[in-house]
Amino acid sequence: MSFAGDLSTFDIFDLLTWVHGRKRSGTLVMTRLSTRKRLAFRDGALQGSNSNDPRETIGQALVRERLINEEALFTALLKQETDRRRLGEILIGDGLLTEPQLTKMLATNAEAQVLDLCLWPDGRFDFDDAQVPLETPSDLRIDLRSVLDEGRYRRDHWLKLRRRFPTGETTFKALGDSSQVTNPARRRLLALAAEGKTLSAVSLEARRPLYDTALLLAGLCDEGLLVVESVEAGVAETDPVGLIQALLETAAARLREGRYEAALEVYERVLALDGVNQDAKKGLFNVSDLRKKAKVTKSVSVDKVPVMKLGAMALAKLQFDSQEGFVLSRINGQWDIRSILKLCPFPEEDALLIFKRLDERKVIDLR
Repeated sequence: MSFAGDLSTFDIFDLLTWVHGRKRSGTLVMTRLSTRKRLAFRDGALQGSNSNDPRETIGQALVRERLINEEALFTALLKQETDRRRLGEILIGDGLLTEPQLTKMLATNAEAQVLDLCLWPDGRFDFDDAQVPLETPSDLRIDLRSVLDEGRYRRDHWLKLRRRFPTGETTFKALGDSSQVTNPARRRLLALAAEGKTLSAVSLEARRPLYDTALLLAGLCDEGLLVVESVEAGVAETDPVGLIQALLETAAARLREGRYEAALEVYERVLALDGVNQDAKKGLFNVSDLRKKAKVTKSVSVDKVPVMKLGAMALAKLQFDSQEGFVLSRINGQWDIRSILKLCPFPEEDALLIFKRLDERKVIDLR
């Protein structure tokens, strides 16, 4: 059975109670504004989840719980781009995380995603029982009963928090002595709020659900460390996930066009909104790398004719990758670089870097 609907007419608790009580198997996709969550069920139990909300990625959950740091996450994400392994597998392989730690965090993160759904005032759902998740040893097997009980409690308490902080655009003013705050999570939120960031912005940058963020900020207000400074009543709800996605897509397009300064500006705009965004950090890394490549390739004249400086015996003692081997096989002392580039089955920029590298290694001479 597959069906879809709107949360304004079909309550999320009725939907999840149906999945749990009828022991349904399949995939449930929840969408609100630009946020999209995918929950996989087998026999009514939650087996796994993923979300495009940066507050709900497993990497940031691991950082938030201090199991890894931002640097380790960034390094692992760079590795993931090349070897296509799962993030958890990389972290375990590098000795930064144990399998039990990862399993526990995956379950905690999945439950947090469901609890956040319990607070959605609207949105769309699509349930498809044709997409039944394959059974794997990493299945979470989360019983929804206790999660839904917690979700009902949170929905009731959320109404009380909303009376204090009516919108996500609420800002705060720091008061009193912040040195008395010893808890790292509370100290982090206090610092972000003191910078004048809105409730939504604090939630995004601290990588905490809006409910958890509001709860902690309310506690800081009760202790006299914060006070509500302004409430932007009537302001339309922001869509930070959609805005960040759009900016990242724009930055990637600027990179492809070779407009490195423009790409840099857009990535910096993302980091102004979301100071720990890993995609933007990788983007800055790519801008720097591509700038260097562009500088190198411009120094290689395509009118030059490469000539071999080493004989076959000397070449056999050196190591070359497949692309370097291809370039070397086309050097005959007569063709210029422009002619050889037309034969290369890989990007021109990569080929020019190879010519530069071979010249520096004194394998060839560029006349």
